[in-house]
Amino acid sequence: MGHLDHAVFGWLTPVLSYVMACTGAALGLRCTVRALAATGRSRRNWLVTAASAIGTGIWTMHFVAMLGFGVGGTEIRYDVPLTILSLLVAMAVVCAGVFAVGYGRDRTRALLLGGLTTGLGVASMHYLGMTAVRLHGDVSYDPVLVALSVVIAVVAATAALWAALHISSPVAVTVASLVMGGAVSSMHYTAMFAVNVRVVPSGEALPGATAMQFIFPLAVGLGSYLFLTSAFVALSPTAGESEASASAQRPVESAAH
Repeated sequence: MGHLDHAVFGWLTPVLSYVMACTGAALGLRCTVRALAATGRSRRNWLVTAASAIGTGIWTMHFVAMLGFGVGGTEIRYDVPLTILSLLVAMAVVCAGVFAVGYGRDRTRALLLGGLTTGLGVASMHYLGMTAVRLHGDVSYDPVLVALSVVIAVVAATAALWAALHISSPVAVTVASLVMGGAVSSMHYTAMFAVNVRVVPSGEALPGATAMQFIFPLAVGLGSYLFLTSAFVALSPTAGESEASASAQRPVESAAH
């Protein structure tokens, strides 16, 4: 069995991946709160932004954590198309869950359906990302830990959507985001502890790209997207602020006439 190291760079990758998960969760929650207060095209746009933020945060968390993953006796490469596909899966399933909550008439049913769909999608994203790993050896999984990781993903997704429906104050959103980031990180490392690798020494070159060639620049790009979008959302007026501004302008316009 190959020795698995989940923190090659010490605490750097676990902490940074947790920050990414929290940032995506916070941005997604804020956008969902904005969406529920909006109507028409504005609601749809906020929901799309929320889904992209949460999906990007989850995916970036996973692959930033994978930068710290190493196996003794073999190098690691990543299949580029499969890795990109895992990002698209994360975006699609989170979008489905967020839209189910954003437009569902029966909130309880929408919450359960959205949480289940999103949770299973997050788990699928993780294991699809693991399928993209190339190394000299055979990878197997502990079925009990795999099942536990899926349960954590579903519970975390359901809790995230519940928070989006019931939490609106900035402080509560911050606390919820920290909890959600911890839940997503727990799901990732539970799934990683399920991994077993039997190394088969070989002199053949592995196909795919190294983490620093592909994962790192992509994670930096997506992380930058999260922080820039966070700044945009923070500076955008809420529905209440827009309404107050419009109300303040009406007396001025009336006086002018």
